[in-house]
Amino acid sequence: MAISETLALSAVMEPIVQDTLPYDPVEKPLPGIAPLDPEQWLIQDDAFTRQMALRDHLVADRPGLVMAMEQGAEPACHELLNAVLDVLRERPGYSVGQGHVTRPDGITVVLDPADPLRMLGRLVQEDFCILEKPDGAEEHILTAAILCFPAGWTLAEKIGRPLIRIHKPVASYDPNIAKRVQRLFDGVQVGRPLWRFNALDYQDPSLFQPRKEGVQKYGDPVERRFMRSERQTLSRLPDTRAVVFGIHTFVIRKTDAS
Repeated sequence: MAISETLALSAVMEPIVQDTLPYDPVEKPLPGIAPLDPEQWLIQDDAFTRQMALRDHLVADRPGLVMAMEQGAEPACHELLNAVLDVLRERPGYSVGQGHVTRPDGITVVLDPADPLRMLGRLVQEDFCILEKPDGAEEHILTAAILCFPAGWTLAEKIGRPLIRIHKPVASYDPNIAKRVQRLFDGVQVGRPLWRFNALDYQDPSLFQPRKEGVQKYGDPVERRFMRSERQTLSRLPDTRAVVFGIHTFVIRKTDAS
């Protein structure tokens, strides 16, 4: 069995956890959004090799669950892929050649310009949701996504939907919050990304947790021995003006967080 296949199988069968979080999960910056150094848009951590092996597996075997693109979203997807490649050209451990990228784990990804979401899913640990605001629309719409590590939701229920519908059935996402979030998306500026994080206790440490709306996802409160935290970023692409919602997922044992 090839090394990559062994890693992919291990990633599927065993929990993938990080040793630590790069931020204090208790001290959330109020109101939850803070400026982000553009150099920190994409990050790597100690779970890189195993997370990437799982991503390779999901992109190959479950593409219908982890990738979705609406008609007309191709330019934004290509622009995002080019932006990621620009970062990786300067990133230690990566080698970006003509038509291929070798990752820090030694895996070479052959670039296919016709399949930008698949390429994005195999290059970095971040998941990406692309949101665009059609002319005359009141809200941004989810037009494309590579989502290998869903935390209890499915792309099929969200793709093509506006922000307020995407957040169903979050009870706290009322019309007032919806307006505030939409103003935030409208205000994201090129070259000035933003970030926030969440931190929730889970019983199941699996990274790939797609669930239908309304299905309980945290597990038995007594058995929630893991903390799952998403480092979420917002950035704007200069040409298509699409907003990119990036998600870097951490899972740590709660004993490591204390």
